[in-house]
Amino acid sequence: MPKRANRKGEYYPNADRNRADKRVVHAKGAGAYGTFKVTRDVTQWTKADFLSKLGKESEVFLRFSTVGGEKGSADAERDPRGFALKIYTEEGNYDIVGNNTPVFFLRDPLKFPDFIHTQKRHPKTNMRSNTAMWDFWSLSPESLHQVTILMSDRGLPTSVRHINGYGSHTYSLINADNERCWVKFHFKTEQGHKHWTNAEAAEIVGKTRESTQADLFEAIEKGDYPKWKMQIQIMPEGDVDKHWYNPFDLTKVWPHADYPCIDIGTFELNRNLENYFQELELAAFSPSNVVPGISWSPDKMLQARIFSYADAHRYRLGTHYEQLPINAARCPVHHYHKDGPMRFFEAKTGNVDAFYEPNSFDGAVEDESYAEPPLKVFGDADRFNHRDGNDDYRQPGDLFRLMSPESQARLFQNFAAAMQGVPEEICRRQIAHCSKADPAYGAGIAEALGLDLKQEAAE
Repeated sequence: MPKRANRKGEYYPNADRNRADKRVVHAKGAGAYGTFKVTRDVTQWTKADFLSKLGKESEVFLRFSTVGGEKGSADAERDPRGFALKIYTEEGNYDIVGNNTPVFFLRDPLKFPDFIHTQKRHPKTNMRSNTAMWDFWSLSPESLHQVTILMSDRGLPTSVRHINGYGSHTYSLINADNERCWVKFHFKTEQGHKHWTNAEAAEIVGKTRESTQADLFEAIEKGDYPKWKMQIQIMPEGDVDKHWYNPFDLTKVWPHADYPCIDIGTFELNRNLENYFQELELAAFSPSNVVPGISWSPDKMLQARIFSYADAHRYRLGTHYEQLPINAARCPVHHYHKDGPMRFFEAKTGNVDAFYEPNSFDGAVEDESYAEPPLKVFGDADRFNHRDGNDDYRQPGDLFRLMSPESQARLFQNFAAAMQGVPEEICRRQIAHCSKADPAYGAGIAEALGLDLKQEAAE
Protein backbone atom coordinates (compact mmCIF):
# COMPACT_ATOMS: atom_id res chain seq x y z
CA MET A 1 0.00 0.00 0.00
CA PRO A 2 1.58 3.35 -0.97
CA LYS A 3 2.58 5.83 1.70
CA ARG A 4 0.42 8.93 2.07
CA ALA A 5 2.32 12.20 2.14
CA ASN A 6 1.06 15.23 4.01
CA ARG A 7 1.34 18.79 2.71
CA LYS A 8 4.92 19.15 3.93
CA GLY A 9 6.05 16.09 2.09
CA GLU A 10 6.34 14.09 5.32
CA TYR A 11 4.77 10.68 5.81
CA TYR A 12 2.24 9.67 8.43
CA PRO A 13 3.78 7.05 10.72
CA ASN A 14 2.21 3.70 11.24
CA ALA A 15 -0.09 4.22 14.23
CA ASP A 16 0.61 0.67 15.44
CA ARG A 17 4.17 1.73 16.26
CA ASN A 18 3.32 4.95 18.07
CA ARG A 19 3.59 3.40 21.53
CA ALA A 20 5.95 1.16 23.43
CA ASP A 21 4.69 -2.07 25.00
CA LYS A 22 2.96 -1.49 28.31
CA ARG A 23 4.40 -2.89 31.50
CA VAL A 24 3.06 -6.32 32.47
CA VAL A 25 2.66 -5.18 36.07
CA HIS A 26 2.61 -1.58 37.33
CA ALA A 27 1.12 -0.61 33.97
CA LYS A 28 -0.96 2.34 35.23
CA GLY A 29 1.17 5.11 36.68
CA ALA A 30 1.78 8.77 37.46
CA GLY A 31 4.93 10.61 38.40
CA ALA A 32 6.89 13.81 38.86
CA TYR A 33 10.37 15.27 39.42
CA GLY A 34 11.68 16.60 42.70
CA THR A 35 14.61 17.26 45.00
CA PHE A 36 16.18 15.11 47.72
CA LYS A 37 18.09 16.77 50.58
CA VAL A 38 20.34 15.14 53.20
CA THR A 39 19.43 16.04 56.80
CA ARG A 40 21.74 13.72 58.79
CA ASP A 41 25.37 12.64 58.64
CA VAL A 42 25.36 8.96 57.60
CA THR A 43 29.03 8.60 56.60
CA GLN A 44 29.57 6.12 59.45
CA TRP A 45 27.45 3.67 57.41
CA THR A 46 27.92 4.58 53.75
CA LYS A 47 30.36 6.24 51.37
CA ALA A 48 27.59 7.01 48.82
CA ASP A 49 28.39 10.48 47.47
CA PHE A 50 24.80 11.75 47.35
CA LEU A 51 24.59 11.11 51.13
CA SER A 52 28.05 12.48 51.89
CA LYS A 53 27.22 15.77 53.64
CA LEU A 54 24.42 17.65 55.32
CA GLY A 55 22.33 19.76 53.00
CA LYS A 56 23.47 18.03 49.81
CA GLU A 57 20.73 17.97 47.18
CA SER A 58 20.03 15.60 44.28
CA GLU A 59 17.38 15.55 41.57
CA VAL A 60 14.85 12.72 41.82
CA PHE A 61 12.14 11.23 39.62
CA LEU A 62 9.34 9.24 41.22
CA ARG A 63 6.82 6.95 39.53
CA PHE A 64 3.72 5.77 41.39
CA SER A 65 1.54 2.97 40.07
CA THR A 66 -1.05 0.37 40.83
CA VAL A 67 0.41 -3.14 40.63
CA GLY A 68 -2.17 -5.49 39.14
CA GLY A 69 -4.21 -2.90 37.27
CA GLU A 70 -3.98 -2.68 33.50
CA LYS A 71 -3.17 0.46 31.52
CA GLY A 72 -6.77 1.64 31.42
CA SER A 73 -7.73 0.55 34.92
CA ALA A 74 -9.03 2.93 37.57
CA ASP A 75 -6.69 4.51 40.09
CA ALA A 76 -9.11 4.07 43.00
CA GLU A 77 -8.87 0.28 43.21
CA ARG A 78 -7.70 -1.87 46.12
CA ASP A 79 -4.17 -2.73 45.10
CA PRO A 80 -0.61 -2.18 46.34
CA ARG A 81 0.99 0.99 45.00
CA GLY A 82 4.35 0.99 43.31
CA PHE A 83 6.84 3.55 44.65
CA ALA A 84 9.82 3.71 42.26
CA LEU A 85 12.40 6.40 43.05
CA LYS A 86 15.28 7.34 40.75
CA ILE A 87 17.99 9.52 42.33
CA TYR A 88 20.32 11.22 39.83
CA THR A 89 23.67 11.27 41.65
CA GLU A 90 27.18 12.32 40.69
CA GLU A 91 28.16 8.63 40.67
CA GLY A 92 25.29 7.39 38.50
CA ASN A 93 21.62 6.67 39.03
CA TYR A 94 20.40 4.96 42.17
CA ASP A 95 16.98 3.27 41.87
CA ILE A 96 14.87 2.22 44.83
CA VAL A 97 12.09 0.19 43.26
CA GLY A 98 9.57 -0.50 45.99
CA ASN A 99 5.93 -0.34 47.03
CA ASN A 100 3.79 1.39 49.62
CA THR A 101 4.16 -1.68 51.83
CA PRO A 102 7.23 -2.87 53.79
CA VAL A 103 6.62 -6.52 52.80
CA PHE A 104 5.49 -8.52 49.78
CA PHE A 105 3.33 -11.59 49.10
CA LEU A 106 6.29 -13.92 48.42
CA ARG A 107 9.86 -14.67 49.36
CA ASP A 108 10.48 -17.27 46.62
CA PRO A 109 11.03 -15.63 43.20
CA LEU A 110 10.08 -18.82 41.36
CA LYS A 111 6.51 -18.31 42.58
CA PHE A 112 6.27 -14.76 41.25
CA PRO A 113 5.11 -15.55 37.66
CA ASP A 114 2.37 -17.79 39.06
CA PHE A 115 1.28 -15.08 41.47
CA ILE A 116 1.02 -12.58 38.59
CA HIS A 117 -1.11 -15.10 36.64
CA THR A 118 -3.64 -14.99 39.49
CA GLN A 119 -3.81 -11.19 39.29
CA LYS A 120 -4.47 -11.13 35.56
CA ARG A 121 -7.28 -12.49 33.40
CA HIS A 122 -8.53 -16.08 33.34
CA PRO A 123 -7.47 -17.83 30.10
CA LYS A 124 -11.04 -18.98 29.30
CA THR A 125 -13.27 -16.17 30.55
CA ASN A 126 -10.77 -13.31 30.04
CA MET A 127 -12.02 -11.89 33.32
CA ARG A 128 -10.34 -11.33 36.67
CA SER A 129 -10.73 -14.34 38.97
CA ASN A 130 -11.25 -13.95 42.72
CA THR A 131 -11.03 -17.72 42.97
CA ALA A 132 -7.57 -17.87 41.44
CA MET A 133 -6.35 -15.06 43.68
CA TRP A 134 -7.57 -16.58 46.94
CA ASP A 135 -6.66 -20.11 45.93
CA PHE A 136 -3.05 -19.00 45.48
CA TRP A 137 -2.94 -16.94 48.67
CA SER A 138 -4.60 -19.63 50.77
CA LEU A 139 -1.98 -22.13 49.57
CA SER A 140 0.84 -19.64 50.26
CA PRO A 141 0.69 -18.74 53.98
CA GLU A 142 3.71 -16.46 53.66
CA SER A 143 1.41 -14.04 51.80
CA LEU A 144 -0.73 -13.34 54.89
CA HIS A 145 1.25 -10.33 56.07
CA GLN A 146 0.88 -8.48 52.75
CA VAL A 147 -2.73 -9.65 52.32
CA THR A 148 -3.54 -8.18 55.74
CA ILE A 149 -2.16 -4.80 54.66
CA LEU A 150 -3.96 -4.98 51.31
CA MET A 151 -7.33 -5.71 52.91
CA SER A 152 -6.82 -3.05 55.58
CA ASP A 153 -7.59 0.66 55.25
CA ARG A 154 -4.16 1.25 53.69
CA GLY A 155 -5.03 -1.01 50.77
CA LEU A 156 -7.10 1.76 49.17
CA PRO A 157 -5.38 5.17 49.52
CA THR A 158 -7.14 8.32 48.33
CA SER A 159 -4.02 9.46 46.49
CA VAL A 160 -0.32 8.71 46.20
CA ARG A 161 0.46 11.88 48.13
CA HIS A 162 -0.93 10.07 51.17
CA ILE A 163 1.10 6.85 51.09
CA ASN A 164 4.44 5.75 52.47
CA GLY A 165 7.10 4.21 50.27
CA TYR A 166 9.41 1.34 51.17
CA GLY A 167 12.46 -0.27 49.61
CA SER A 168 10.98 -3.43 51.22
CA HIS A 169 14.06 -5.56 50.57
CA THR A 170 17.12 -5.65 52.77
CA TYR A 171 20.08 -3.86 51.18
CA SER A 172 23.62 -3.22 52.37
CA LEU A 173 25.49 -0.01 53.10
CA ILE A 174 29.27 0.08 52.79
CA ASN A 175 31.37 2.83 54.35
CA ALA A 176 34.78 4.29 53.47
CA ASP A 177 36.49 1.61 55.57
CA ASN A 178 34.80 -1.09 53.48
CA GLU A 179 32.59 -2.16 56.37
CA ARG A 180 29.09 -3.47 55.64
CA CYS A 181 25.84 -3.14 57.52
CA TRP A 182 22.31 -4.14 56.48
CA VAL A 183 19.68 -1.50 55.78
CA LYS A 184 15.99 -1.03 55.03
CA PHE A 185 14.70 2.15 53.38
CA HIS A 186 11.46 3.91 54.36
CA PHE A 187 9.80 7.00 52.92
CA LYS A 188 7.19 8.45 55.27
CA THR A 189 4.55 10.76 53.83
CA GLU A 190 4.30 14.20 55.43
CA GLN A 191 0.77 14.60 54.08
CA GLY A 192 -0.66 11.98 56.45
CA HIS A 193 -2.53 8.82 55.48
CA LYS A 194 -5.95 9.03 53.85
CA HIS A 195 -8.00 6.14 52.55
CA TRP A 196 -11.25 5.34 50.75
CA THR A 197 -13.76 2.77 51.88
CA ASN A 198 -14.87 0.38 49.14
CA ALA A 199 -18.13 2.32 48.75
CA GLU A 200 -16.35 5.69 48.51
CA ALA A 201 -13.91 4.31 45.93
CA ALA A 202 -16.75 2.91 43.81
CA GLU A 203 -18.27 6.38 43.70
CA ILE A 204 -14.93 7.89 42.66
CA VAL A 205 -14.41 5.30 39.90
CA GLY A 206 -17.88 6.12 38.60
CA LYS A 207 -16.71 9.68 38.01
CA THR A 208 -13.08 9.30 36.95
CA ARG A 209 -10.50 6.60 36.36
CA GLU A 210 -7.61 9.06 36.83
CA SER A 211 -8.18 10.21 40.40
CA THR A 212 -4.57 9.62 41.52
CA GLN A 213 -3.00 11.16 38.45
CA ALA A 214 -5.21 14.25 38.63
CA ASP A 215 -4.59 14.70 42.36
CA LEU A 216 -0.81 14.57 42.00
CA PHE A 217 -0.64 16.76 38.89
CA GLU A 218 -2.97 19.43 40.25
CA ALA A 219 -1.25 19.60 43.64
CA ILE A 220 2.13 20.24 42.03
CA GLU A 221 0.71 22.72 39.52
CA LYS A 222 -0.65 24.89 42.33
CA GLY A 223 2.57 24.67 44.38
CA ASP A 224 1.31 22.24 47.01
CA TYR A 225 4.42 20.08 46.75
CA PRO A 226 4.12 16.64 48.40
CA LYS A 227 6.96 15.70 50.75
CA TRP A 228 8.38 12.55 52.31
CA LYS A 229 10.96 11.83 55.01
CA MET A 230 13.64 9.31 54.08
CA GLN A 231 14.44 6.92 56.94
CA ILE A 232 16.70 3.91 57.36
CA GLN A 233 16.85 0.95 59.71
CA ILE A 234 20.40 -0.22 60.35
CA MET A 235 21.32 -3.79 61.33
CA PRO A 236 24.96 -4.69 62.09
CA GLU A 237 26.23 -7.38 59.76
CA GLY A 238 26.71 -9.80 62.66
CA ASP A 239 23.08 -9.57 63.82
CA VAL A 240 21.69 -11.77 61.05
CA ASP A 241 21.29 -14.94 63.14
CA LYS A 242 20.10 -13.26 66.34
CA HIS A 243 16.36 -13.27 65.60
CA TRP A 244 13.46 -15.66 65.13
CA TYR A 245 12.91 -14.15 61.66
CA ASN A 246 15.19 -14.14 58.65
CA PRO A 247 16.30 -10.51 58.00
CA PHE A 248 16.32 -11.22 54.25
CA ASP A 249 12.75 -12.60 54.14
CA LEU A 250 10.63 -10.18 52.11
CA THR A 251 7.48 -11.22 53.96
CA LYS A 252 8.89 -9.96 57.29
CA VAL A 253 9.62 -6.55 58.80
CA TRP A 254 12.38 -5.65 61.24
CA PRO A 255 10.71 -4.65 64.53
CA HIS A 256 11.29 -0.95 65.15
CA ALA A 257 12.00 -1.68 68.80
CA ASP A 258 15.08 -3.63 67.69
CA TYR A 259 16.11 -1.36 64.81
CA PRO A 260 14.52 2.11 65.07
CA CYS A 261 13.91 4.26 62.00
CA ILE A 262 16.50 7.02 61.59
CA ASP A 263 15.66 10.20 59.66
CA ILE A 264 18.35 10.90 57.07
CA GLY A 265 16.74 13.13 54.45
CA THR A 266 13.66 14.64 52.88
CA PHE A 267 12.41 15.00 49.36
CA GLU A 268 9.61 16.85 47.66
CA LEU A 269 8.02 16.53 44.24
CA ASN A 270 7.93 19.96 42.64
CA ARG A 271 7.87 19.61 38.84
CA ASN A 272 5.35 17.93 36.59
CA LEU A 273 6.20 16.06 33.40
CA GLU A 274 6.35 17.79 30.03
CA ASN A 275 5.55 14.66 28.01
CA TYR A 276 3.92 11.67 29.70
CA PHE A 277 5.13 9.12 27.16
CA GLN A 278 8.73 10.29 26.84
CA GLU A 279 9.20 10.58 30.56
CA LEU A 280 6.88 8.24 32.47
CA GLU A 281 6.32 5.48 29.91
CA LEU A 282 9.97 5.33 28.88
CA ALA A 283 11.20 5.50 32.48
CA ALA A 284 12.96 2.30 33.50
CA PHE A 285 13.76 1.48 37.13
CA SER A 286 15.83 -1.47 38.30
CA PRO A 287 17.29 -2.53 41.66
CA SER A 288 20.44 -3.38 39.71
CA ASN A 289 21.12 0.38 39.55
CA VAL A 290 23.19 1.09 42.65
CA VAL A 291 26.02 3.47 43.47
CA PRO A 292 29.25 2.93 45.45
CA GLY A 293 28.36 2.63 49.12
CA ILE A 294 25.01 0.91 48.53
CA SER A 295 24.55 -2.70 47.47
CA TRP A 296 22.33 -5.76 47.71
CA SER A 297 21.77 -8.66 50.09
CA PRO A 298 21.13 -12.44 49.96
CA ASP A 299 17.35 -11.80 49.69
CA LYS A 300 16.30 -14.27 46.98
CA MET A 301 13.54 -12.02 45.64
CA LEU A 302 15.99 -9.14 45.35
CA GLN A 303 18.55 -11.32 43.59
CA ALA A 304 15.93 -12.29 41.00
CA ARG A 305 14.81 -8.67 40.49
CA ILE A 306 18.40 -7.55 39.88
CA PHE A 307 18.29 -9.60 36.68
CA SER A 308 14.64 -9.57 35.70
CA TYR A 309 13.96 -5.83 35.80
CA ALA A 310 16.75 -4.85 33.44
CA ASP A 311 15.83 -7.77 31.19
CA ALA A 312 12.20 -6.59 31.09
CA HIS A 313 13.34 -3.10 30.06
CA ARG A 314 15.49 -4.48 27.25
CA TYR A 315 12.44 -6.36 25.98
CA ARG A 316 9.95 -3.51 26.38
CA LEU A 317 12.07 -0.51 25.39
CA GLY A 318 15.18 -1.80 23.61
CA THR A 319 18.82 -2.62 24.12
CA HIS A 320 20.06 0.82 25.15
CA TYR A 321 17.04 1.97 27.13
CA GLU A 322 19.36 3.33 29.83
CA GLN A 323 20.56 6.05 27.45
CA LEU A 324 17.09 7.54 26.93
CA PRO A 325 17.00 11.03 28.50
CA ILE A 326 14.78 10.04 31.44
CA ASN A 327 17.06 7.10 32.29
CA ALA A 328 20.45 8.58 31.42
CA ALA A 329 22.87 9.28 34.25
CA ARG A 330 23.73 12.91 34.91
CA CYS A 331 27.43 12.02 35.12
CA PRO A 332 29.85 10.54 32.53
CA VAL A 333 29.46 6.79 31.98
CA HIS A 334 32.34 4.82 30.49
CA HIS A 335 31.67 1.47 28.85
CA TYR A 336 32.22 -0.51 25.67
CA HIS A 337 28.60 -1.15 24.64
CA LYS A 338 29.26 -0.71 20.94
CA ASP A 339 26.33 -1.72 18.75
CA GLY A 340 22.79 -3.11 18.82
CA PRO A 341 19.33 -1.63 18.27
CA MET A 342 18.82 1.96 19.41
CA ARG A 343 22.57 2.73 19.42
CA PHE A 344 21.88 6.48 19.18
CA PHE A 345 24.46 7.88 21.63
CA GLU A 346 28.02 8.89 20.87
CA ALA A 347 31.00 6.73 21.75
CA LYS A 348 32.67 8.05 24.89
CA THR A 349 35.77 5.94 25.17
CA GLY A 350 38.09 8.82 24.30
CA ASN A 351 39.85 6.91 21.54
CA VAL A 352 38.41 5.22 18.46
CA ASP A 353 40.83 2.33 18.97
CA ALA A 354 39.51 1.74 22.50
CA PHE A 355 36.47 -0.44 21.86
CA TYR A 356 37.39 -3.35 24.13
CA GLU A 357 38.95 -3.87 27.55
CA PRO A 358 41.74 -4.28 28.46
CA ASN A 359 43.40 -2.14 25.80
CA SER A 360 46.58 -0.14 25.23
CA PHE A 361 44.81 3.05 24.11
CA ASP A 362 43.88 4.77 27.39
CA GLY A 363 40.29 3.54 27.35
CA ALA A 364 38.17 3.01 30.45
CA VAL A 365 39.48 0.19 32.65
CA GLU A 366 38.16 -1.87 35.52
CA ASP A 367 38.52 -0.11 38.87
CA GLU A 368 38.99 -2.67 41.61
CA SER A 369 38.70 -0.02 44.33
CA TYR A 370 34.92 -0.34 43.96
CA ALA A 371 34.92 -4.04 44.83
CA GLU A 372 32.67 -4.88 47.78
CA PRO A 373 33.85 -6.62 50.95
CA PRO A 374 33.17 -10.37 50.97
CA LEU A 375 30.01 -11.60 52.63
CA LYS A 376 30.56 -13.20 56.00
CA VAL A 377 29.34 -16.77 56.41
CA PHE A 378 26.01 -16.82 58.20
CA GLY A 379 22.75 -18.68 58.55
CA ASP A 380 21.38 -21.65 56.75
CA ALA A 381 20.03 -21.49 53.19
CA ASP A 382 17.09 -23.66 54.24
CA ARG A 383 15.76 -20.76 56.29
CA PHE A 384 14.56 -19.40 52.96
CA ASN A 385 12.35 -22.44 52.41
CA HIS A 386 8.88 -21.09 51.70
CA ARG A 387 7.01 -24.11 53.05
CA ASP A 388 8.36 -24.62 56.55
CA GLY A 389 10.81 -23.28 59.07
CA ASN A 390 9.17 -19.84 59.08
CA ASP A 391 6.57 -18.29 61.37
CA ASP A 392 4.24 -16.63 58.88
CA TYR A 393 1.58 -15.75 61.46
CA ARG A 394 3.27 -13.74 64.22
CA GLN A 395 3.70 -10.45 62.38
CA PRO A 396 0.26 -10.48 60.66
CA GLY A 397 -1.24 -11.12 64.09
CA ASP A 398 0.72 -8.23 65.59
CA LEU A 399 -0.50 -5.97 62.78
CA PHE A 400 -4.11 -7.06 63.29
CA ARG A 401 -3.93 -6.31 67.01
CA LEU A 402 -2.61 -2.79 66.29
CA MET A 403 -5.79 -1.95 64.39
CA SER A 404 -8.68 -0.19 66.08
CA PRO A 405 -11.96 -2.11 66.38
CA GLU A 406 -13.38 0.06 63.60
CA SER A 407 -10.43 -0.73 61.32
CA GLN A 408 -10.76 -4.43 62.12
CA ALA A 409 -14.44 -4.33 61.20
CA ARG A 410 -13.60 -2.77 57.82
CA LEU A 411 -10.87 -5.39 57.33
CA PHE A 412 -13.46 -8.16 57.77
CA GLN A 413 -15.82 -6.54 55.29
CA ASN A 414 -13.03 -5.99 52.76
CA PHE A 415 -12.13 -9.68 52.93
CA ALA A 416 -15.78 -10.63 52.44
CA ALA A 417 -16.17 -8.31 49.45
CA ALA A 418 -13.01 -9.65 47.81
CA MET A 419 -14.10 -13.27 48.38
CA GLN A 420 -17.41 -12.99 46.54
CA GLY A 421 -17.90 -16.04 44.31
CA VAL A 422 -14.94 -17.92 45.81
CA PRO A 423 -15.63 -21.58 46.72
CA GLU A 424 -16.28 -22.09 50.43
CA GLU A 425 -13.40 -24.56 50.75
CA ILE A 426 -10.91 -21.90 49.65
CA CYS A 427 -12.48 -19.27 51.92
CA ARG A 428 -12.21 -21.59 54.91
CA ARG A 429 -8.58 -22.36 54.08
CA GLN A 430 -7.75 -18.65 54.07
CA ILE A 431 -9.71 -18.07 57.27
CA ALA A 432 -7.67 -20.84 58.94
CA HIS A 433 -4.48 -18.87 58.24
CA CYS A 434 -6.03 -15.69 59.66
CA SER A 435 -7.12 -17.60 62.77
CA LYS A 436 -3.54 -18.75 63.34
CA ALA A 437 -2.49 -15.11 63.32
CA ASP A 438 -5.26 -14.22 65.78
CA PRO A 439 -8.47 -16.17 66.51
CA ALA A 440 -10.48 -12.94 66.35
CA TYR A 441 -9.07 -12.25 62.88
CA GLY A 442 -10.42 -15.49 61.42
CA ALA A 443 -13.68 -15.30 63.36
CA GLY A 444 -14.38 -11.79 62.06
CA ILE A 445 -13.95 -12.82 58.44
CA ALA A 446 -16.06 -15.93 58.92
CA GLU A 447 -18.88 -13.86 60.41
CA ALA A 448 -18.68 -11.35 57.54
CA LEU A 449 -19.00 -14.26 55.09
CA GLY A 450 -21.75 -15.98 57.07
CA LEU A 451 -19.66 -19.09 57.71
CA ASP A 452 -19.90 -21.16 60.90
CA LEU A 453 -16.44 -22.02 62.21
CA LYS A 454 -17.91 -24.27 64.92
CA GLN A 455 -19.30 -26.53 62.19
CA GLU A 456 -15.80 -26.92 60.70
CA ALA A 457 -14.35 -27.71 64.12
CA ALA A 458 -17.00 -30.38 64.69
CA GLU A 459 -16.24 -32.01 61.37
